[in-house]
Amino acid sequence: MKLIKPTIVLAITLSSTILFLIVFPQNQISSSSGDSMSRARSFVLWLHGLGDSGPANEPIKTLFTSPAFANTNWSFPSAPSAPVTCNYGSVMPSWFDILEIPITADSPKDESSLLKAVQNVHATIDKEIAAGVNPNNVFICGFSQGGALTLASVLLYPKTLGGGAVFSGWVPFNSSIIEQITPEAKQTPILWSHGLVDRTVLFEAGQAGPPFLEKIGVGCEFKAYPGLGHSINNEELRYLESWIKARLQSSS
Repeated sequence: MKLIKPTIVLAITLSSTILFLIVFPQNQISSSSGDSMSRARSFVLWLHGLGDSGPANEPIKTLFTSPAFANTNWSFPSAPSAPVTCNYGSVMPSWFDILEIPITADSPKDESSLLKAVQNVHATIDKEIAAGVNPNNVFICGFSQGGALTLASVLLYPKTLGGGAVFSGWVPFNSSIIEQITPEAKQTPILWSHGLVDRTVLFEAGQAGPPFLEKIGVGCEFKAYPGLGHSINNEELRYLESWIKARLQSSS
């Protein structure tokens, strides 16, 4: 059987993710003015996967129809373009370098480029908090490479945040980085979702996350999705909506 190059595999999985969201659109968030006034401001940052873009993921927010998100500021940034080792040095949107595909629980990590990306995420979080958003109402979410960056960004942020949601991600750093995790960061809850038939970031890579987090004292809810490959489905996103909603702090 002729092997498909990783670049092609990633293009297929990422485009299918967005197609699923576009084919099944939902109504925009709606709420009464009185209800929105009682809601505290919140912030959701979405980090896309390798080779993707922020704007291509914006349809995700249309699935969050609860009035609880009336005062939510969404951000869908795009990663800078850079050479990616696992794709033969091809230049593409990438938060940090990935050394091999498929990604397993034991894949090598490039912590140097990862930590640079974490600093940029932290700068975005700092800006929202400085603008008046309660850290407990800040949620970082990401798919694939963006999920790995989400995990690192949440764990290395010095304050307790509302939560971090990892979709089809992995632990992108070695155990030595544990020393940098503050007691406050360990209080940030993690939601981890992964497809059982993921062939790009193997299920074993995702499954290794919760034991790692439990060992360092971080709470994690892990959800496995049978039949799901390297993609996001609406079931995952509907659960994410309820998960974030349950953790939003009121304005009182």
